[in-house]
Amino acid sequence: MQVLVKWALAVAMALAATTVVAAERIAILDYCHPADPGWAPTGGCLLKEGDVTFAEFNSLLTSVLSPAVVGHPAWRFEPSFAEPDPHETVRAVNRGGRNHTFTEVAEFGGGMIPPLSKGLIEAPECVNATVIPPGEGQVIRGLAAGEHRFQCCIHPWMRALIKVEAKQDD
Repeated sequence: MQVLVKWALAVAMALAATTVVAAERIAILDYCHPADPGWAPTGGCLLKEGDVTFAEFNSLLTSVLSPAVVGHPAWRFEPSFAEPDPHETVRAVNRGGRNHTFTEVAEFGGGMIPPLSKGLIEAPECVNATVIPPGEGQVIRGLAAGEHRFQCCIHPWMRALIKVEAKQDD
């Protein structure tokens, strides 16, 4: 009987821990073409499917209408806006085929790769950014009430705003 009670308690604790771990999920996305040799010199593409060639990616980095980098729209955070409760965690998972970061910054800015940050000043936090390889993730816990800006320090047009509002007790 004691074994059954211990087992039930262990299952209940595991379920409770799992429920809190990832209340908000943010997908880190890109859509690189895995068979395009153009990606090879910069780490390749680890997606099974994707159809953005290196040439297409580069052709959409800039626009004649902007002095700053614009970036390819397939490189993005989804959702780009989230509102977790103060006690909830946020899990950002790299579902793309390229390396990315999910870095909290005081202000959106450029990243650590100058050609991908044309016209932008590097966000100081990018100096110590942690790279998230394809298939890996990062868990953010304990965000205080307020607005939190996150960007990829490799592809700085990838941005998200996480707004944490303190809940009022009824």
